[in-house]
Amino acid sequence: MTSPRERAAEGLHVGDQFTVMRCFSEDDIRQFAQISRDYNPVHCDTPYAALRGFKRPIAHGLLTASLVTEVGGQMGWLATGMSFEFKRPVYAGDLITCHWLIAGIDEQGHAKAEVRIVNAEGITVLEATTTGVLPSAEQRERLGQMLAEGDPTNGAARPEG
Repeated sequence: MTSPRERAAEGLHVGDQFTVMRCFSEDDIRQFAQISRDYNPVHCDTPYAALRGFKRPIAHGLLTASLVTEVGGQMGWLATGMSFEFKRPVYAGDLITCHWLIAGIDEQGHAKAEVRIVNAEGITVLEATTTGVLPSAEQRERLGQMLAEGDPTNGAARPEG
Protein backbone atom coordinates (compact mmCIF):
# COMPACT_ATOMS: atom_id res chain seq x y z
CA MET A 1 0.00 0.00 0.00
CA THR A 2 1.33 3.43 -0.94
CA SER A 3 1.59 5.93 1.91
CA PRO A 4 0.28 9.51 1.63
CA ARG A 5 3.89 10.74 1.52
CA GLU A 6 4.76 8.35 -1.32
CA ARG A 7 1.64 9.41 -3.22
CA ALA A 8 2.51 13.08 -2.72
CA ALA A 9 6.05 12.50 -4.01
CA GLU A 10 4.53 10.95 -7.15
CA GLY A 11 1.96 13.77 -7.51
CA LEU A 12 -1.53 14.06 -6.09
CA HIS A 13 -4.74 13.97 -8.14
CA VAL A 14 -8.46 14.61 -7.73
CA GLY A 15 -10.03 11.44 -6.40
CA ASP A 16 -6.99 10.34 -4.37
CA GLN A 17 -8.17 8.84 -1.10
CA PHE A 18 -6.35 8.24 2.17
CA THR A 19 -7.34 6.44 5.35
CA VAL A 20 -5.79 6.55 8.81
CA MET A 21 -7.00 4.99 12.05
CA ARG A 22 -6.36 6.02 15.64
CA CYS A 23 -7.43 5.10 19.12
CA PHE A 24 -6.82 7.86 21.65
CA SER A 25 -6.00 6.87 25.22
CA GLU A 26 -6.92 8.71 28.41
CA ASP A 27 -3.28 9.80 28.52
CA ASP A 28 -3.52 11.22 24.96
CA ILE A 29 -6.53 13.29 26.08
CA ARG A 30 -4.66 14.50 29.20
CA GLN A 31 -1.61 15.43 27.12
CA PHE A 32 -3.75 17.27 24.56
CA ALA A 33 -5.36 19.24 27.41
CA GLN A 34 -1.88 20.23 28.58
CA ILE A 35 -0.66 21.20 25.10
CA SER A 36 -3.83 23.07 24.09
CA ARG A 37 -4.57 24.39 27.60
CA ASP A 38 -8.18 23.34 26.99
CA TYR A 39 -9.16 22.04 30.41
CA ASN A 40 -12.91 22.05 29.78
CA PRO A 41 -14.18 19.63 32.45
CA VAL A 42 -16.08 17.70 29.77
CA HIS A 43 -12.63 16.33 28.82
CA CYS A 44 -11.26 15.87 32.33
CA ASP A 45 -14.02 15.22 34.88
CA THR A 46 -16.39 12.25 34.80
CA PRO A 47 -19.20 13.81 36.88
CA TYR A 48 -19.15 16.98 34.76
CA ALA A 49 -19.13 14.94 31.53
CA ALA A 50 -22.17 13.04 32.85
CA LEU A 51 -23.96 16.34 33.52
CA ARG A 52 -23.38 17.14 29.83
CA GLY A 53 -24.93 13.80 28.84
CA PHE A 54 -21.73 11.83 28.12
CA LYS A 55 -20.84 8.38 29.45
CA ARG A 56 -17.42 9.64 30.56
CA PRO A 57 -14.95 12.39 29.56
CA ILE A 58 -14.68 12.89 25.80
CA ALA A 59 -11.73 13.57 23.55
CA HIS A 60 -11.22 17.15 22.46
CA GLY A 61 -12.76 17.89 19.07
CA LEU A 62 -9.43 19.21 17.81
CA LEU A 63 -7.67 16.04 18.99
CA THR A 64 -10.11 14.06 16.85
CA ALA A 65 -9.54 16.56 14.03
CA SER A 66 -5.80 15.94 14.28
CA LEU A 67 -6.37 12.97 11.97
CA VAL A 68 -7.09 15.56 9.27
CA THR A 69 -3.71 17.17 9.89
CA GLU A 70 -1.99 13.78 10.12
CA VAL A 71 -2.93 12.98 6.53
CA GLY A 72 -2.20 16.51 5.29
CA GLY A 73 1.12 16.58 7.07
CA GLN A 74 2.17 13.28 5.60
CA MET A 75 1.67 14.60 2.07
CA GLY A 76 3.18 18.04 2.67
CA TRP A 77 -0.21 19.74 2.16
CA LEU A 78 0.11 23.36 3.29
CA ALA A 79 -3.29 24.06 4.81
CA THR A 80 -4.97 27.38 4.07
CA GLY A 81 -8.32 26.61 5.70
CA MET A 82 -10.22 24.03 7.70
CA SER A 83 -13.85 23.69 8.67
CA PHE A 84 -15.10 21.10 11.16
CA GLU A 85 -18.51 19.78 12.18
CA PHE A 86 -18.35 17.70 15.34
CA LYS A 87 -21.18 15.16 15.11
CA ARG A 88 -20.67 12.65 17.95
CA PRO A 89 -18.39 12.24 20.96
CA VAL A 90 -15.16 10.27 20.85
CA TYR A 91 -14.12 8.50 24.05
CA ALA A 92 -10.75 7.16 25.14
CA GLY A 93 -10.39 3.71 23.63
CA ASP A 94 -12.67 4.36 20.63
CA LEU A 95 -11.15 3.30 17.32
CA ILE A 96 -11.79 6.03 14.76
CA THR A 97 -11.08 6.02 11.04
CA CYS A 98 -10.41 9.10 8.94
CA HIS A 99 -11.41 9.00 5.26
CA TRP A 100 -9.73 11.78 3.24
CA LEU A 101 -10.68 12.55 -0.39
CA ILE A 102 -9.04 15.12 -2.63
CA ALA A 103 -12.12 16.71 -4.17
CA GLY A 104 -10.56 19.40 -6.32
CA ILE A 105 -7.27 20.85 -7.55
CA ASP A 106 -6.91 24.06 -9.52
CA GLU A 107 -4.20 24.98 -12.01
CA GLN A 108 -2.13 26.74 -9.29
CA GLY A 109 -1.98 23.60 -7.13
CA HIS A 110 -4.58 24.78 -4.63
CA ALA A 111 -6.69 21.87 -3.50
CA LYS A 112 -9.77 21.00 -1.48
CA ALA A 113 -10.35 17.81 0.49
CA GLU A 114 -13.50 16.38 2.02
CA VAL A 115 -12.95 14.40 5.21
CA ARG A 116 -15.14 12.10 7.26
CA ILE A 117 -14.13 10.47 10.53
CA VAL A 118 -16.19 7.51 11.70
CA ASN A 119 -16.18 5.34 14.81
CA ALA A 120 -16.00 1.53 14.87
CA GLU A 121 -19.78 1.33 14.32
CA GLY A 122 -19.45 3.39 11.14
CA ILE A 123 -21.13 6.42 12.72
CA THR A 124 -19.75 9.76 11.58
CA VAL A 125 -18.14 11.63 14.47
CA LEU A 126 -16.63 14.50 12.46
CA GLU A 127 -17.01 15.98 8.99
CA ALA A 128 -14.43 18.41 7.64
CA THR A 129 -13.35 20.36 4.63
CA THR A 130 -9.77 21.49 4.24
CA THR A 131 -8.12 23.61 1.61
CA GLY A 132 -4.44 23.87 0.94
CA VAL A 133 -1.53 24.10 -1.43
CA LEU A 134 -0.07 20.89 -2.84
CA PRO A 135 3.70 20.31 -2.96
CA SER A 136 5.43 21.80 -6.00
CA ALA A 137 7.62 19.72 -8.31
CA GLU A 138 10.71 20.74 -6.31
CA GLN A 139 8.98 19.87 -3.02
CA ARG A 140 7.82 16.51 -4.42
CA GLU A 141 11.43 15.79 -5.38
CA ARG A 142 12.53 16.51 -1.80
CA LEU A 143 9.76 14.24 -0.46
CA GLY A 144 11.17 11.49 -2.69
CA GLN A 145 14.66 12.10 -1.33
CA MET A 146 13.35 11.97 2.23
CA LEU A 147 11.67 8.64 1.50
CA ALA A 148 14.86 7.29 -0.09
CA GLU A 149 16.74 8.29 3.09
CA GLY A 150 14.28 6.29 5.21
CA ASP A 151 12.18 9.36 6.08
CA PRO A 152 14.04 9.82 9.40
CA THR A 153 12.08 12.90 10.59
CA ASN A 154 8.68 11.26 10.01
CA GLY A 155 7.50 9.99 13.39
CA ALA A 156 4.26 8.69 11.85
CA ALA A 157 6.24 6.37 9.57
CA ARG A 158 7.60 4.49 12.60
CA PRO A 159 5.58 2.14 14.76
CA GLU A 160 4.34 3.68 18.01
CA GLY A 161 5.78 2.24 21.12
